[in-house]
Amino acid sequence: QRRQRRHQYLDLFYEMKTFTGAAVAVVAVAAASITLAPATIAFAPTSHVAAPRTVAFSTVDDKTEVREYFNNEGFNRWNKIYSESDEVNNVQLDIRNGHDQTIQKILNWIEADGNIKGKTVCDCGCGVGSLAIPLAKMGAKVSASDISDSMATEAAARAKAMGIKNAKFYTSDLESVTGKYNTVTCVDVAIHYPTDKMAEMVGHLCSLAEDRVLISFAPKTWYYELLKKIGELFPGPSKTTRAYLHDESVVREALKKAGFEVSREEMTGTSFYFSRLLEAKRV
Repeated sequence: QRRQRRHQYLDLFYEMKTFTGAAVAVVAVAAASITLAPATIAFAPTSHVAAPRTVAFSTVDDKTEVREYFNNEGFNRWNKIYSESDEVNNVQLDIRNGHDQTIQKILNWIEADGNIKGKTVCDCGCGVGSLAIPLAKMGAKVSASDISDSMATEAAARAKAMGIKNAKFYTSDLESVTGKYNTVTCVDVAIHYPTDKMAEMVGHLCSLAEDRVLISFAPKTWYYELLKKIGELFPGPSKTTRAYLHDESVVREALKKAGFEVSREEMTGTSFYFSRLLEAKRV
């Protein structure tokens, strides 16, 4: 029962991870004041700093929690969002549309370049294959991974149903991905990485890329910081979060340190989805 309650809060959290406006402040205050039983987690959608005794995503237990969520309730929910299913509410539909816009912007860039056929692509955090499958259709040799076995399996099944043979899908956390690829992509995954791990994560992505990296993340802005402060007015002893906003300057600096320079950028914003997209090429 405790695990079920924890996953219910995860469901709420993952749907509400990118709110703006006055209504968000109400949600943030309500969520921030929720306290679960000891050893469970309460989520504040706009907070990205864990309680002092908790180090989010830096321990095996935290990573296991994310993996478990996306292998169970989270998979059922997000598989519907990342499909054409009608079994979604307005918030989920808005997130689907926002994510689709980000994916399409990447595909437009690659199509405009006209040179992806035969090139190798590593898609980290591939989900159900929203980006990996279209890239394979364009002729790329795709290696795609996800921390969730359910997600990676679903992506492989979708690719197989389409007759795609130039894409492989496997289960792995981002840090364990190895190899060298012409292009490395990582879309809407950084939301799970705390600030102090972001630069390291970007550096690892760059170490896999021979030519370019495409990464998206939820940008850190003043209104998110305001909502975080509101949430802190209602502390809970076990309050933490898995939503992390990132300073664009941190991401750019990590890319630069790894020998990459931003060549193209985009911003996607809907009512419940915000994502900053950067393409960086090796210099």
